[in-house]
Amino acid sequence: MSVTPGGLATTTLTVRNDSDIVEAYGLEVVGDCAAWATVEPARVSLYPGTSETVTIRLEPPRSPEVRAGEVPLAVRVLPTEHPEAVRVPESTVRVEEFRELRAEIAPRRRRGWLRGRYRLALRNEGNTPVTLGFTPAQPGEELRFTLKPAEQTLEPGESAEVGLRARIGKPVWFGAPVIWPFTVTVAETAAPDAPLPEPADAIRTSLDAEFVQIPVFPKWLLAVLAALIALLLAWFTLVRPAVRSAAKEAADEVVQQRPTPGGSEQAGQGTGAGGGQPGAGTGGAGSRPGTGGGAGTGTGTGDGGGGGLAGGGGGGQSSATIDVQTGGGAEKTGTYTVPADKVFQVTDIVVANFQGDEGVLTINFGDRKITTIALETFRNQDYHWVTPIRIAANDTVTAQVTCAKPGTPATGRRAQECHEVLNVSGVLSDIR
Repeated sequence: MSVTPGGLATTTLTVRNDSDIVEAYGLEVVGDCAAWATVEPARVSLYPGTSETVTIRLEPPRSPEVRAGEVPLAVRVLPTEHPEAVRVPESTVRVEEFRELRAEIAPRRRRGWLRGRYRLALRNEGNTPVTLGFTPAQPGEELRFTLKPAEQTLEPGESAEVGLRARIGKPVWFGAPVIWPFTVTVAETAAPDAPLPEPADAIRTSLDAEFVQIPVFPKWLLAVLAALIALLLAWFTLVRPAVRSAAKEAADEVVQQRPTPGGSEQAGQGTGAGGGQPGAGTGGAGSRPGTGGGAGTGTGTGDGGGGGLAGGGGGGQSSATIDVQTGGGAEKTGTYTVPADKVFQVTDIVVANFQGDEGVLTINFGDRKITTIALETFRNQDYHWVTPIRIAANDTVTAQVTCAKPGTPATGRRAQECHEVLNVSGVLSDIR
């Protein structure tokens, strides 16, 4: 006899009492069919020489756990008065095949400049092994597809994932994003040394997805460039001529006020107090306030000495770059040390995770932890401070990288190591 999972089949069993007493018999299905087979009634009482026929109901669930093929069916008949006379008649049940596949594509929409990556999630919900093939298609055939693997064999109840990459040949430089819809047909193919199933039973399903090709230069960037160009034009046409005119007028005024040589208002000419004795010189009538200086008489009008950082040497803008490379599952620290006679006042840091690595980055200034960042949350990150962070001489700037998983750079091939770059900038000055 045969039965289809999710359906019902019945058969009968006749029990005869050949003893010379009234006997009761308990009936129970045993073996592989026991989970989905029952006997009705499960107990009969018979007079000597009489018999009764019971019904065996077979109701296998529609589940991958009920494999297709022949399954033994056995019923244990246990007499109550003479249990030693137990009997176990046997038969065979053929469980029919059924095919059922659960398939999904994720994500349904992917954005990118030239390519998008997807995954096909598959599960064999039937009760027989299946071999699946995949056929991507897109109207116009502008997209090119790569599948890994190209075929997939699944046992009943088994799950698997298939990688799909969609790629287009030409970028979109400007304008709006372009949407490329496509479908992936999942169909059952013939397994090795096995015939192709009947068309009515074969698996065939279609999955819809989209690749959204974004422009290299988005609209907002064009708007920003237009605004910058407008500001530059306004500067050259309005602001710059006004500034140059004001500077020229100020220079002409200084030239007009300068005394002529040989006149009574010679610059820097004067005598000390007390009739030509050495002393603090005073300028002539044309001298500027605060000019002149030095012992005795003088002919100069020099200003005070040049300035610098108060109490110490000068300082200037400086930056340091820390480059850290480490393998997956490893930890490595990159270090920059402030020179012994300097102090570093940090105002900006920039962190680059250009490969899209996964892991943790910790930044320290000396003994102070500045921040800890999960690498998978960013590609480029920058921080700025209005009040500089001061790092003393001989202190260090450290970038500690714990690599969980190297990422995939723009080349499309996964990197062998995590690679992070930290740039620290600010004012490097002499110790005060």
